[in-house]
Amino acid sequence: MSQQAEVIVVGAGPTGLLLAGDLAEAGVNVTVLEKRGAEISNLSRAFAVHARTLEALDVRGLTDRLFALGGNKLDELFLFGKAALSLKHLDTRFPCVLMTPQYHVERVLRERAERAGVAFHYGCKVTGIDQADGRATVRTEEGDFTTAYVVGADGVHSAVREAVGIPFPGEAVLKSIMLADVKLAEPPARNPLTAGADGAFCFVADFGDGYWRVIAWNAADQQPDDAPVDLEEIRTAMKLSLGTDLGMHDARWASRFHSDERQAPTYRAGSVFLAGDAAHCHSPAGGQGMNTGLQDAANLSWKLAAVLRGADPALLDTYEAERHPVGEQVLRSSGALVRVAANRSRVAQAVRGVAIGTALRLKTVMRKATGMISGIAIHYPHAHGEHHLVGKRAKDIDLADGTRLYESLHCGRFAVLDSAEAYDGAFTANAASAHPSGEVVIVRPDAYIGWAGPDDPAAIRAYLESHAGKS
Repeated sequence: MSQQAEVIVVGAGPTGLLLAGDLAEAGVNVTVLEKRGAEISNLSRAFAVHARTLEALDVRGLTDRLFALGGNKLDELFLFGKAALSLKHLDTRFPCVLMTPQYHVERVLRERAERAGVAFHYGCKVTGIDQADGRATVRTEEGDFTTAYVVGADGVHSAVREAVGIPFPGEAVLKSIMLADVKLAEPPARNPLTAGADGAFCFVADFGDGYWRVIAWNAADQQPDDAPVDLEEIRTAMKLSLGTDLGMHDARWASRFHSDERQAPTYRAGSVFLAGDAAHCHSPAGGQGMNTGLQDAANLSWKLAAVLRGADPALLDTYEAERHPVGEQVLRSSGALVRVAANRSRVAQAVRGVAIGTALRLKTVMRKATGMISGIAIHYPHAHGEHHLVGKRAKDIDLADGTRLYESLHCGRFAVLDSAEAYDGAFTANAASAHPSGEVVIVRPDAYIGWAGPDDPAAIRAYLESHAGKS
């Protein structure tokens, strides 16, 4: 007999864990299937947690816990030479990027999911998916699981994506990229540091625990992905691109991979959805991968919970409509960065730092660049006739009862604010006083504005019934 769940999440990486935790806290019966064992990997694949992701974790009451596990908060990102992105003026409680190993993020998210009652099945490999009569049956080596919805958060080589026949077009951009977490005898003056020259590039960033993440590539030394990484290879790439290996020693792990740019043309097949690396993958430039996946999860989770509570099923169509363009945008931006880094032209190498630095001195360019890499500037489109605030990020604010907006969104709740004002495309609100126009703003559980307009109880009730279901 098949095991039953309202939602099956395949994959216990950051994307799957956040999604499962959200669903369970909203009262959904959710099961996670993971082909790996139960032990959290100590490999720090991703390392950057950007401001909008820190906000998403704050909505869930997890940011303080993540900070407590350790990491390095940076308010500047150096690109090439002295070109720097300043994060200091981001309009958020977290004007920084947190450099911390991915396993810290996974630990925080798994602890929350377990507290919420998520059922985990480890060592469970998906072998197929059948869909009929609005239900899905997930076939695994340990048995079948029947569910209303399946979310494939199982990475680049997604078994879910393959099972439902969604293609994954794209190309390999760079091969034989090396990663290592190492100690440095001579830490760089700038952190993080990006450098490229003579057909090689490297990226170096401080984790704050004595180790540094190094990403390196050398066009003259191309090895298959499964070839062991010799630290001498990394030293060579660093010396070519930087002029020094910074006294690198004591690697706690090292690996090699190839950088693909791929995106599924659709994120949905019937009752099956894709999120994170199963839906899109790109170069590590900018540290966007894990952050984009976590935002996918934050967008999809409340919609699944709402539809299971009786909200309009058409709500689920908005997941792909909102998140697919974001994935496409990240592919373009990260691809541009890695191509600039790998450019072997000496002329290009000589001018890129100066050109980028000059551009970033323009406030509009700096604001756009920091807004995109941090995720703060990402917004969703609104339909013709909808209020111009719809789809905008709702920043955290103090409410009249002494709490914060993000605290009010815990467990998938909506927030109805009885006063709001907009300026320069940004959103602020002060629930302690009435706005002269009498407008109301409804903030979705993912901290985006879902509805705005006059204080019309019937219109507000209609939005909540179609988007929140019955609580």
